[in-house]
Amino acid sequence: MLEESVEILLVEDNPNDLKLTLHALKKNNLANKIKIARDGAEALDFIFHKCKESLHNIYPRVILLDLKLPKVDGLEVLRQIKSDKKTKLIPVVVLTSSQEEKDIITSYQLGANSYVAKPVDFEKFVKSVKYILHIS
Repeated sequence: MLEESVEILLVEDNPNDLKLTLHALKKNNLANKIKIARDGAEALDFIFHKCKESLHNIYPRVILLDLKLPKVDGLEVLRQIKSDKKTKLIPVVVLTSSQEEKDIITSYQLGANSYVAKPVDFEKFVKSVKYILHIS
């Protein structure tokens, strides 16, 4: 998949959650332009153009980010995205199983645009993604 066509970067390591999220997006015609990263390091490599799939100066329109990731956790991914002037305006929706208050607070302090706890009401989730894609 060429990076030019990426609208959504889905960062998720759990195969079941990945399948459910893709199903919800496909059901609502939002899954045509998705790049999947299965750990935080892969996500950062893609976002910051350190992998062969990346073309410089082209970024996803929205990032759906799990917090509990191998290699680099989601909070560190979020921290790096929001601290770089080239990527800080990319909307990031934290989509995670963590309902811990500290994760919610830290995510918003780091600049998350939304925080959705799994299991999620997928209709609300899809509406949020549609809204973010529409305004970005």
